[in-house]
Amino acid sequence: MSGVIAMIDAACQCGRADAKGRPQAYLTCCGRYLEGGPAHAAPDAESLMRSRYTAFVRQHASYLLSTWHPTHRPATLDFEPGARWLGLQVRGHRVTGPDTAEVEFVARHRVAGRAVRLHERSRFVREPVQGVACWFYLNGDILE
Repeated sequence: MSGVIAMIDAACQCGRADAKGRPQAYLTCCGRYLEGGPAHAAPDAESLMRSRYTAFVRQHASYLLSTWHPTHRPATLDFEPGARWLGLQVRGHRVTGPDTAEVEFVARHRVAGRAVRLHERSRFVREPVQGVACWFYLNGDILE
């Protein structure tokens, strides 16, 4: 039972904090999207981007593929062996239209002792799935 409690209380990997600056718990933050299916879709592009980061940390390929827009979705997804995710910084979230948005972020991880920093401006689109408006990752531009 203590393992279940630890999972509920564990801080979400996306780094989102509550109004008092405390880390949000996984199950009340990104976990509800990763574990909930289309009925529990992320409410905005930033939440989707954060949940996708968490999915990379947890190697949750099915979630990543299901939230990738079908026009840009790869057939399969491989994770870098031994990658250790270090943190996410959201630099901006901008609504670009009624069903489109961009999120700029920096994600850091380490592979085989080498530091990797991904700075990207990602594009997202919202479309209906089974009667629910769902956000999808389209693509992004690598920034320096």
